[in-house]
Amino acid sequence: MTTLEQPAVDSCASPGDTNSAGGCSQGFLASHMAPFTAALGTLDQALDAARTVDAKTDELIRFALSIKARSEPCVRKHFAGALAAGASEAEIGYVFALTMREAAGADDCWTHGIIASLNTAPDSGLDLEDDELAGCCG
Repeated sequence: MTTLEQPAVDSCASPGDTNSAGGCSQGFLASHMAPFTAALGTLDQALDAARTVDAKTDELIRFALSIKARSEPCVRKHFAGALAAGASEAEIGYVFALTMREAAGADDCWTHGIIASLNTAPDSGLDLEDDELAGCCG
């Protein structure tokens, strides 16, 4: 079990969160898709029961994933959870820096891979007005 309890209908809420909407908009989901939020609670219980790492490592992993998911309530929860599980601020700082470094590396490699796939030589016929190049950015 993690050091901070998770409500079954809101797997990302901060401890003591009294916002009826909850973190991660699951208050809305709990009202409109109760079976889904109940399943998340069941998933959380199954993960806790099957956990193969200590509580500190679990919280540090969850902290890193929360950063990547850009979930403010989850970052707060797992930062506090890591401290409560015995992580030092230096350990949390390392995980934070590692997460940011891996994100930067992944973004760098991913972007370079896309750019490398384009033939930008002057005589390539690259059409900058091509809809496929615009993608979602228009």
